[in-house]
Amino acid sequence: MANVLIASDLPALRAELRSMLEAPDTQIIEVASGPEVRALVTTQTIDLAILDLQIGSMGAMAICLDLRHEESYGAAPHVPVLMLLDRRPDVFLARRSGAEGFVVKPLDPLRVRRAVRALLRGEGYEDDSWLPATVRVAATTPQ
Repeated sequence: MANVLIASDLPALRAELRSMLEAPDTQIIEVASGPEVRALVTTQTIDLAILDLQIGSMGAMAICLDLRHEESYGAAPHVPVLMLLDRRPDVFLARRSGAEGFVVKPLDPLRVRRAVRALLRGEGYEDDSWLPATVRVAATTPQ
C-alpha cells in the first residue's frame, strides 16, 4: 500500500487530488500547512509527498528544501516530491528545490496519475504540457 501525502491549504485542491488518486492500494493523508509535512515524514512512512506551490507561509519549494536538508543529515528519510506548479516559470523552482517531479496546473487526472505512478516506481516526472507547441515547416524540394 502506498502512503501519499497531499499538502495544500486549499480544501478543494486536496479533494480534487483525492478523487484522482483514491484506490484500494493507496492511503491518502492530507495536511494544510508546510510544517505538518516534516512532522508526518519523520513519524510515518510516506511514499510520496504532493506539494502545492502556494501554501501559506511555507510553500512547496520551502517544504522540499526542508525535507532535503533533513534527509541530508539523517533526520528524515528520503521522500519523493511531486510539486504542483501554478505556471510555466515555476518549473525552475521545482527543479532547483530537488523535487523528483512536477505537474503544471490546471491539473489533468491522467497526468497526475502518470506522475504519481512514475514517482512511486522511483522515476522522475516532468510535465511537458507547459512546453510551447512545436511548429514544423514542411520541407520544400526545388523543382
